Amino acid sequence: MAGTGGVSPSQTPTLPTQPGAMTPGRIGCAEIVRDLAWEHTPLGPRDRWDPAVTATVELVLTSPMPMAFCFGDRFVLIYNDAYADLIGTLHPAAMGRPAADSFGELWRSPGIGGVVEDVFRSGQPFLEPETQLTVVRAEGTRPEQAFFTRGHSLVRDSHGTIAGVLTVAAETTQVTRRLQNLSELTSRLAAALTVDDVARVVLGYAMASFDVDLCMFAVDDGNGFRAVRRIRGEMLDEADERLPPVWKRLSDDPHAPLVASARANRPSFVPDGEPLRAVASDRHERRIRALAVLPLRTASLKGSLSIGYRAAHTWLPAERALLNAAAQLVAQAAERARRFEAQHGTAQLLQRSMLPEHLPELERFRIAARYDVGVDGNAAGGDFYDAFRLADGRLAMVLGDVAGHDVRAAAVMGQVRAALRALALTEPDPPGVLAGLDRLVTSLGAESRNEEIFVTVVYGVLDPADGTITLASAGHPPPVLRRAGLGGEPPTAELVKVPPGAPLGLGGRWQTGLVRLEPGDSILMFSDGVVERRGRALNDGLDALVAVAAGASSGDPRNLCSLATTAVPGPTDDDVAVLAVERAVALSRSATMLVAAEPTGPSRVRQWMTTWLREWTVPEPVISSAILCTSELTTNALLHAGTPAQVHIDLNAVRLLVSVADTGTRGSVIRAHTDTMSSRGRGLGLIEELSDSWGTDPSVRGSTVWFELLLRSTSD
Repeated sequence: MAGTGGVSPSQTPTLPTQPGAMTPGRIGCAEIVRDLAWEHTPLGPRDRWDPAVTATVELVLTSPMPMAFCFGDRFVLIYNDAYADLIGTLHPAAMGRPAADSFGELWRSPGIGGVVEDVFRSGQPFLEPETQLTVVRAEGTRPEQAFFTRGHSLVRDSHGTIAGVLTVAAETTQVTRRLQNLSELTSRLAAALTVDDVARVVLGYAMASFDVDLCMFAVDDGNGFRAVRRIRGEMLDEADERLPPVWKRLSDDPHAPLVASARANRPSFVPDGEPLRAVASDRHERRIRALAVLPLRTASLKGSLSIGYRAAHTWLPAERALLNAAAQLVAQAAERARRFEAQHGTAQLLQRSMLPEHLPELERFRIAARYDVGVDGNAAGGDFYDAFRLADGRLAMVLGDVAGHDVRAAAVMGQVRAALRALALTEPDPPGVLAGLDRLVTSLGAESRNEEIFVTVVYGVLDPADGTITLASAGHPPPVLRRAGLGGEPPTAELVKVPPGAPLGLGGRWQTGLVRLEPGDSILMFSDGVVERRGRALNDGLDALVAVAAGASSGDPRNLCSLATTAVPGPTDDDVAVLAVERAVALSRSATMLVAAEPTGPSRVRQWMTTWLREWTVPEPVISSAILCTSELTTNALLHAGTPAQVHIDLNAVRLLVSVADTGTRGSVIRAHTDTMSSRGRGLGLIEELSDSWGTDPSVRGSTVWFELLLRSTSD
């Protein structure tokens, strides 16, 4: 590896004799890589390389800068022509061989192999300052002192696993950092699941690596194109970075550089002029003088990436090559993301279409549920919930889990849920319903010749007259019961003592348990994905869930569902389903407003809310906070979803609950503290600070963001 790692000149390693610049007739590294028998190396056949590894190798071979990629823990070398000039007579034998075998004792010299091994094992990139390297340019010539800056970065494969180390030797720190950023771009793009994710990564990379005044990223959208941009000086905080980018549809103008480059699959570089004058949408674009536009083209995607400066800029060959390499990586990532979105959307639609779109509304009981896809979000799962009225006025409530994360699991789930409804509407007694489901699962297993269908269910019947719930469990975790506390005592929570029963399909017998909800109490059913984590005991997860329920600011079911999904830290490999029911202390008052997707929407919501809340004699401090938060959420929904929004307010003796629902695809809203004022992240910061609790609920048709304000807090 070029460089000394801080070794003093007297100890500077001397690399083998250099053959000089590449001469006609000399075989290039790209040809060697093409013809090498890789099946005999740790990388295996080239057609089976991981896409991220392939992209890294292509980047190395096309770069004009000396670059080497050390693959795996044996550090198998792949390098380019510029790097071959540095290692001299070790080339071409070093290609495709472990670095230690090729370099011999030199690999163990200070600042050579040890640096690469440290980066690989520590997972931390390393950028060395300018260091000396003694080289011999050609046989018979005197040794010379050359100066290089080396950057070592991790390369991860498309699964996020460390694949190797990319080393760049450059003569300027700026170029080295750009190439290191390109390596980091590869890693970040590998983790980008959606086109929105790709856009965020690309815009951040371009602004940081090239210090540009304008960056735009465009992809085809039907017969046209849509684009997102970033400009210099735009204030962005953590919440802004995570919010969905604001896309703008581009006019199909042949003079538009982004559109022209995408359609012709041809790059363009303007060093000075007014490249965006004919299509500029504002002063930021009109002021651009130098513009580079790179096409993004794959088998199923067209797009373009552009960066621009307000001053004249010479696009040097090295910079063009770097931009071209970045564009290729971005195009591959965007195509992957588009395929993921299509598959993810299908899986989500299949999953959610099997779940109830609306839950029953009872006079003195409130119900909420939530379903979050686990694993990679790209497969339908078997978790389900349901709640429905029975013929005698009681409420049936169920939460179940079919093992598996595929279409088959979702299909079994749909059959079990439909059968449970049919059985419960005929004879709602829990043991009888579970016995009927047991026969169904046994039949499905025999029909498919698969005895491994594993289904668990907890099923209960709530009597609204006295709040009693008759429960039975078929191998499912028991629900959590939250007691509101009496006479000022703090709330408590515990697992309901339900007699254990065998999972469905095993021919078991089931007994019932009885629990009574007093006013203010809540019950929470959940799937095992809520409490199970790798490497942790199940009881730890159950204890954490019980503690979170007891510490909740209220027993509101929507709040409990939101808290339950994050009660146990760490990622889960399973789907997550929760269903909560609260017995209200008193009847609540509610109102709903449908807001059109137009600029006057937020102001109309503010007037409507003010009228209702003052009529209900809500304290003024609560009204002010509620209106401010609702206005921000409504603006966010109309801006990012682009569909009408539905605002719902619900007031009882202890709290005000507000929800804003849309039918768009703006993605999940995240919790984030915002320390600086910005154009969009401010809303989330306000809700975080002003509300007692808040969350987001994905649904079949869009998402709902809600917040809760406790009325008693106004007298504290």
